[in-house]
Amino acid sequence: MKKRFAAPASGLFLLVCLLVTAAGVRAQENAPRYSKTVTGLITNAKGEPIDGASVQVKGKKWGAIANTNGVYNLVIPDSINVMLIFSATNYLSKEIRLPAQQSVMNAKLEETAQSLEDVVVIGYGTVKKKDVTGAVATANMADLKKAPVNNFAEALAGRISGVQVSSSDGQPGSELQIIIRGNNSVTQDNSPLYVIDGFPVETASANLINPEEIESIETLKDASATAIYGARGANGVIIITTKKGKIGAPVITYDGWVGMHQNIKKQELMSPYEYVKMQLEMSPVLNTPIFLNNGKTLDSYKDVKGADWQDLIFRNGLVHSHSLAVRGGTDKTRYSLSGSLLDQEGMIINSGFRRYQGRFSIDQTINTKLKAGVNINYTAYKRYGTIAAESQGSPTATMMYSVWGYRPVTGDSESSLEDLLFDPSVDPNTDFRINPVLSTKNEYNPLFNNTLIINAYVDYKLSKYLSFRATGGVTKTQIRREIFNNSSTRGGHPRNNQGVNGTITNTDLTNLLNENTLTYNRRFNKDHNLNVLAGFTVQDITGNINGFTAMQVPTEALGIKGLGQGIVTVSPTYAPASGLLSYLGRINYGFKSKYLLTLSFRADGSSKFPRDNRWAYFPSGAFAWRLVDEKFMKQFDWLSDAKVRVGYGTTGNNRVNDFSAWSSLEINPTSGYSYGNAPGQGMVPVNLGNDKLKWETTTQSNIGLDLGFFNNRIMLTTDYYYKKTSDLLLNATLAPSQGFLTGYKNVGKVSNEGIEFTLNTKNIQTKNFSWSSGFNIAFNRNKVLALNDGESSLATRVTWGNFNSAFPYIAVPGNPIALFYGMLFDGVYQYSDFDKTSAGTYVLKAGITDNGLARDKVQPGSIKFRDLNGDNHIDDKDLTIIGNPNPIHFGGFTNNFAWKNFDLNVFFQWSYGNDLLNANRIEFEGGDPTTRNLLNMFKSFEQRWTPENQTNDLYRVGGQGPAYYSSRTIEDGSYLRLKTVSLGYNLPDKTMKRWKMKSLRLYFAAQNLITWTNYSGIDPEVNTRPGALTPGFDFSPYPRTRTLTFGLNAAF
Repeated sequence: MKKRFAAPASGLFLLVCLLVTAAGVRAQENAPRYSKTVTGLITNAKGEPIDGASVQVKGKKWGAIANTNGVYNLVIPDSINVMLIFSATNYLSKEIRLPAQQSVMNAKLEETAQSLEDVVVIGYGTVKKKDVTGAVATANMADLKKAPVNNFAEALAGRISGVQVSSSDGQPGSELQIIIRGNNSVTQDNSPLYVIDGFPVETASANLINPEEIESIETLKDASATAIYGARGANGVIIITTKKGKIGAPVITYDGWVGMHQNIKKQELMSPYEYVKMQLEMSPVLNTPIFLNNGKTLDSYKDVKGADWQDLIFRNGLVHSHSLAVRGGTDKTRYSLSGSLLDQEGMIINSGFRRYQGRFSIDQTINTKLKAGVNINYTAYKRYGTIAAESQGSPTATMMYSVWGYRPVTGDSESSLEDLLFDPSVDPNTDFRINPVLSTKNEYNPLFNNTLIINAYVDYKLSKYLSFRATGGVTKTQIRREIFNNSSTRGGHPRNNQGVNGTITNTDLTNLLNENTLTYNRRFNKDHNLNVLAGFTVQDITGNINGFTAMQVPTEALGIKGLGQGIVTVSPTYAPASGLLSYLGRINYGFKSKYLLTLSFRADGSSKFPRDNRWAYFPSGAFAWRLVDEKFMKQFDWLSDAKVRVGYGTTGNNRVNDFSAWSSLEINPTSGYSYGNAPGQGMVPVNLGNDKLKWETTTQSNIGLDLGFFNNRIMLTTDYYYKKTSDLLLNATLAPSQGFLTGYKNVGKVSNEGIEFTLNTKNIQTKNFSWSSGFNIAFNRNKVLALNDGESSLATRVTWGNFNSAFPYIAVPGNPIALFYGMLFDGVYQYSDFDKTSAGTYVLKAGITDNGLARDKVQPGSIKFRDLNGDNHIDDKDLTIIGNPNPIHFGGFTNNFAWKNFDLNVFFQWSYGNDLLNANRIEFEGGDPTTRNLLNMFKSFEQRWTPENQTNDLYRVGGQGPAYYSSRTIEDGSYLRLKTVSLGYNLPDKTMKRWKMKSLRLYFAAQNLITWTNYSGIDPEVNTRPGALTPGFDFSPYPRTRTLTFGLNAAF
């Protein structure tokens, strides 16, 4: 897919060629009149020619510039030794001594991210890094590719200041959430807009693009940079440019790696002895006959090993990736053809991810005025395996719950739990839990995604300064999810009311886009640079979502193909449809490249809003002053760059359902009415519309400073920003009289304020050794300024188990969107809190607060909560804020070392100051005896309160109290992670010539090696209930893995 901003870049290409040719002629005119000509090839690390690279004789004026194929010809005196200096934009210079008798010298240059001449991709165009006026961050692609990853979002984590990348857990193929400069919306999606080769996509899956195909990633963070995208720019913009063909002979590249995923941490569980001991405490009447039969005693279980369900369900998952590409071209035609395969086994059995991708692009210069191109990308991936953290309403339905909780030992000494679906020693009428390993092996739960993206463009040069560009594209996405639960699974075993069952859901989406722009680009009197952009875009999205469920399927051997034999319920069909019409304009003006001004404007009309509120307008402006170019700054020769940036702008958000503004009805097969003594089909209202619904609007101001020291060996970028979102598209609580619990309204305000720092340094640079570092850190303070009319707070539930009616989160004006909400844990009731009756029972003393249960239900060892209002009774009036899931700061730190042909990359990532709600401890440190009977618990529960161990930290069996969240399970989620270590070796040029290769790099890489944290859970980088209102929730996560890989990068 050709990037839409390529028209100006392609147009400048001819001008660059002319300048290069002219410079080469001048260089040769200054050469000495001797007969020796030195020639050679200047390439990058992959062996690709560097167009426009230069070679200079050290200490002399003799030099030359390479042609488009990277070949140079340099005339120098013969019979002398000289030092040649090779250099190119975006590459580190290299010095090579040329012996007197040698006339051929090739050079391979390493890329650098420090150059101010780097081209940065912005909306609908490109600019040099030194001319950027907004907050735009460019990812260091060399660093991102040091360790193999499945998708670009995973690679961005910790790499760019102000960009948070999070995943629910470690499930293969799971989507990652990217948040730029905090959450703007309370109930709506906060993901950024993705622009892939010029094609805007709001709901892009990071799995659609092979990271090896990416040439560059830019992140537009402030409104002055994102406003050109108007309606969809409020959450930031990520621009991805894929690799294209380059002028020169065909270059074949292969990038492949193979590795293994290893479990990092197992949850410590009770031993069989401690498990049986706990079960006898919990329910001696029910459990004594189960475990203490046939002469067995509690001590009989001391030497029993028991079943380790974690060992049985975990494995070392193999992963391998292969990417093959051929790219090349002439001055008329440039092409790129590539294909890739990724196959990843999950660490949990019967889970994994497999992706196939093919990409083709061609760019054709038809004549001096007309250019055209096509980009085609097809991706097919399959994610399979039960989603470990998927909410099922009941905690017992999640995967890791069944693994951690299933009993390690049975009372039937003749049976092996590992081989049986059910424990024969328990009553099937009271306990229907089944073997989690057999269930997981039999579960069928794949998700298929097939996406075809076709983009085309035409560039026409109307005059010397004016060009026209038209682009058109279509994205076809087909998603199919299949679920089949046979009789050996948790969802389909014989004791399940639904029996053998299954579900199929189909989603078909078509996204059409047409964009048309005029660009006027001119330089006046050498001092004035003017670039004017104007255009309009049209986008149309349509689709169809349908499916059905079947229960009591009689022939389970047919699998998913036999669903038609069961009792079928067809799901309501949903047909999404939305359109967007936009007009846009931008002016870039520069005076002496010292004073830089950017003004942009966009008008968007969205079909998601009623006619009177359909249009919104998004202006922005930014100014930059290159202080370093002022005369009074010349005295500071140690300061190589200094630029001040100021920006302000408005962006919008229309991310609501396509028909949220209109009330709707639905035919319900279970509802009807009687008319004329005959039943009639009924319709029920399913959505309450709002004819006043309009755009959510975000205004943002940004002040930035770019500094370079000592010839840019040290580069510092810092930004302060403040953004305010008004007219929130809030799924707000409605009055009971309206007949609906919630509905969309434009109410509330949210702000984000923060500061970001990015530091890049070249610490050491010698002939054989180099060391460079990169550091970024971001501080963001999110604040709710206002909520729904008349609301002083917004509490949020997480649906699961006995806590369905509890609110673990709350949003309060003056605080972040989400804070943890619950009771303050105040220890455990001791015997001293009670009076002992003559009957031997215990009754709370007068003046001692209960825990929310009836006073006669509170016993020694029960949980105690703090009475905040002093009424000696625990109820909802004692709920308070108990934690903050938002980090104080987060960031990353990377170091790159190179010695001769070896390179080493070490990358750390961290988050500091955020809390996590470890809901696993609620269930597995006591839980509810009515559902926890015969299930195992965490080893930590061995330290519970007993008459012999009167601790104040952990309550007794059955002493968990009412279903309140409390500060007991709120933990510090801060961590420092050694994210990536990569060691590579580039084979010498002599070997490459002998093997007729351009380059070959071998490497070993490791990810998630070490994590330093105080969090007691499996991993602190977790959020199994993603969303702005429910961050930091940890329950039944798919464990994050350590990955070890071996790979190679080859070019021919």
